[in-house]
Amino acid sequence: MHPSCIGQKLPHIYSLSIIPLLLVSTIGDGHAASYAINPTSTHIRFVIERFKTSTTGGFYDIKGQLQYDPSLRTGDISLIIPIDSLNTGNSSFNNSLTGPDFFDAKNFPSARFKSTKWYFNQDKKPQVTRVDGQLTLHGETHPISLTATKFKCGTNPSLKKDICGGNFTATIDRTKWNINKFVWFGLTKNLNLNIKVEAARQ
Repeated sequence: MHPSCIGQKLPHIYSLSIIPLLLVSTIGDGHAASYAINPTSTHIRFVIERFKTSTTGGFYDIKGQLQYDPSLRTGDISLIIPIDSLNTGNSSFNNSLTGPDFFDAKNFPSARFKSTKWYFNQDKKPQVTRVDGQLTLHGETHPISLTATKFKCGTNPSLKKDICGGNFTATIDRTKWNINKFVWFGLTKNLNLNIKVEAARQ
């Protein structure tokens, strides 16, 4: 998560600056494939509205697995998100957000997302439109829905590997996960997430 730090390194987890994948050929539709999440190219970014200003932040060093079969229109993804990878570009604010009043990294060192259903359009070449799943955060598990703004698989010529990459958006109400601090004081409870995922075929 640290490679794409907020402020200096974080281009904008909710207004994403997407690094496009160099995908030049489409993976064959005839079989499912397994991919390992690339932690250096996968992150979740957000904007926190506070006191009539906004602060951008993100989670990095995300690990996980992806299964994808466009011919059957199926997919599965699981992500492990280290809470102490949170970065807003402000060390004091980082400590506050990872402390006991907010994400509480000491007692809940990681968050997890596990997909439950993938949705595709009806075109001959299927495109992912949405991914539903369960988010475990701060000791609570609740459903969330990710809207796909981009998802594509192909061969990266520089890496000489098959890669799947995608961008997703979601909005979560942090109070559902019992992260309630300062809601009454104007610190937004709704977090708009911009998620970038990249995974290499195993």
